[in-house]
Amino acid sequence: MKIAVLTSSRSDYSILYPLLVKLKKDKYFDVNIIAFGSHLSDKHGRTIEFIKKDGLKISDYLKTNPLTDTPVAISNSIGITISNFAKIWNKQKYDLILAIGDRYEMFAACASSIPFNIPIAHIHGGETTKGAFDDCFRHSITQMSNFHFTSSEKYKKRVIELKGSNKDIYNVGALSIDNLKSIKLYSKKQFKNQFNIDISLPTILITFQPETVNFQINKKYISNLINALHEIKDYQLVITMPNADTMGNYIRKELEKFVKNTTNAIKVESFGTIGYLTCMKYCSMMLGNTSSGFIEASYFPKYVINLGKRQEGRILTSNIRNIKIEKKDILNAINEYSKFKNIPYNGIYGNGKAAYKIIKLLKN
Repeated sequence: MKIAVLTSSRSDYSILYPLLVKLKKDKYFDVNIIAFGSHLSDKHGRTIEFIKKDGLKISDYLKTNPLTDTPVAISNSIGITISNFAKIWNKQKYDLILAIGDRYEMFAACASSIPFNIPIAHIHGGETTKGAFDDCFRHSITQMSNFHFTSSEKYKKRVIELKGSNKDIYNVGALSIDNLKSIKLYSKKQFKNQFNIDISLPTILITFQPETVNFQINKKYISNLINALHEIKDYQLVITMPNADTMGNYIRKELEKFVKNTTNAIKVESFGTIGYLTCMKYCSMMLGNTSSGFIEASYFPKYVINLGKRQEGRILTSNIRNIKIEKKDILNAINEYSKFKNIPYNGIYGNGKAAYKIIKLLKN
């Protein structure tokens, strides 16, 4: 079976990694990775190099990342992605396209394949993020897809509602749990040698993405967040940079200015899968509005302060605290970390066998 595996960012590649490794080892599959989006952006860490370092074959790569973070630039990027992928679908014959998530560039790649009648398998459908326009792209990919691999039973039911049928819709669990159960993470010493960050210090892992539904308000949000961060002296602040979204560059610049003038803050463009999960394991808490604060963080579990509405609609586990993006609320939530009680992972996102289940279903 000749498969085109789509990856447009560091985050989706990290999730796909355990599946890609198993697909590569199985002679039934001819795996062709197509890398595009922020993978080829120097500003975003040129994460295509992580794929190469992992020894995985990249069949095609496309420069589709928007030049700026304006609505016009992102709309143009969608058009360019559709046009460029049409050439790939016309040139190569694939039995299946494997798509993941909810990004606008992933939607564009899938949309361009529809006239070519190539079946699509979608991972992570059925989820909801009310504070980002990702919802419309995720649900559109669901409608375009023939096979569906959800991360939980709740999301499976939503895909059934969207499709009006239960045909070829499967709850396999989250591939991120496969990562956490199978990948050997760094020790604290190895992490320091790799990134020059002493993770044995009390640390807050921070990832803040723009809310794209009401993107004009992001200037206020990042200002409120940074004003709160200025008050934090008892923790090391490890800040990862935002995705290529509307207002993403503005948030990036504000965070970079903060890090430059703050002795206890560290900027990280991209840790890679092992580095990020290691930082999550050893940090005191997470702060921001990333989806990894919902799935991956539930495994440890890690105390998560989820900011604003970007991830509104996702499953809330007991380790997550939702707050407004206000200085006072952020500082209060950090101060309440001492009350956090470590509750074991409850298996809501599966048992670490998602890749195995997906491969078995594809073969059948």
